Amino acid sequence: MHPPLTLHRHPMCAEIIEEFQKCHIDHPYKKFFGECTDLKIKLDRCFRQEKAVKRKANFEESKKLKERLKAQREEAAKAEQ
Repeated sequence: MHPPLTLHRHPMCAEIIEEFQKCHIDHPYKKFFGECTDLKIKLDRCFRQEKAVKRKANFEESKKLKERLKAQREEAAKAEQ
């Protein structure tokens, strides 16, 4: 199972999504017998890669936020003294 195949939510995988959807349209019955399986595998790999990129970006953003909060706490502690 895969997430909804909306191009705006998965810009990294847009080309593969379009190919996959075209395959399903071109082969309405063969898709049940593996006609589009190779594209499905490529799509799954792309989604995993996209998820890893987003996870790394979120980690970096979180790290920056923690550093800013730490600096603000230190400033507040110095101001109290």
